[in-house]
Amino acid sequence: MQTPYLCSISDAATALGIGRTKTYEMLNSGELESIQIGTRRLVKLDSIKAFIENASGGAA
Repeated sequence: MQTPYLCSISDAATALGIGRTKTYEMLNSGELESIQIGTRRLVKLDSIKAFIENASGGAA
């Protein structure tokens, strides 16, 4: 099975242990990256990983 590149806003919030509102704030501020496919906004998994690495000083 191939590793996904994108996830939903709800899945991103769950992965980060935060709420959807905070996830949208992070997307709007540029802390997380997303793309639009039709009406869906999907979060790039690489941006979640990069955020965690930056927040932990690369120790993740």
